[in-house]
Amino acid sequence: MKSLLARTFLVFPLLLAPSIALAQNTPATVISIGDGDTLRVRKSGQVTTVRLACVDAPERAQNPWGQQSTSRLKQLLPPGTAVQVRTITRDLYGRTVAELYAGKKSVNLQMVKDGQAVVYRQYLSGCAATKDQYLQAETQAKKQRFGFWNQKSPVMPWDYRRGKLSSNPQTVKVAPSVKTQSLPNCTNSDCNCSDFKTQAQAQQVLKAFPGDKFRLDGDSDGVACESLR
Repeated sequence: MKSLLARTFLVFPLLLAPSIALAQNTPATVISIGDGDTLRVRKSGQVTTVRLACVDAPERAQNPWGQQSTSRLKQLLPPGTAVQVRTITRDLYGRTVAELYAGKKSVNLQMVKDGQAVVYRQYLSGCAATKDQYLQAETQAKKQRFGFWNQKSPVMPWDYRRGKLSSNPQTVKVAPSVKTQSLPNCTNSDCNCSDFKTQAQAQQVLKAFPGDKFRLDGDSDGVACESLR
């Protein structure tokens, strides 16, 4: 009996190991692309907004880099593409932050290789196992002046969102129909959905700053901070 139990425990880990590995990635199908680091997928029968982990793509208002980044992600993941989703966390907007794989290749990493996204060092811990690959890919993209790096003074997407545009002729203007005194104080630095008590307040800020400076509209449907509804 003891021998039988011993053999059983030796076998179980071998049976469980593949299941654990598979559980890390969830199959999904691409529905649409929002921008260079945001898309919607159908996963487990539900539509989910995914924010690419460990990278940051130029904002859509950062012409032409934002449009180029969006176009590249659409090329890599046209609607109907089967992907594997390695979920890392959820962000303040309720989006799934994840690394996506098409086949065996990381889409996040490919965007960096193509110069269509930059390494988001603040959150690179989510890709700890491949950290060096991300950094090396960015170094090569810079050296070859791919995509976003083919400009004299690149403004990092996170700086653009915070309005640190002194080194770039682009400016983010408040819509003329909105009175600046009526906007929350966070617009002077950086707003998150947690800064608002109601969805209406978040919507007001989205309307005031065309281009979604503060990334309040995660799925690009025109509605800010839907989690507050």
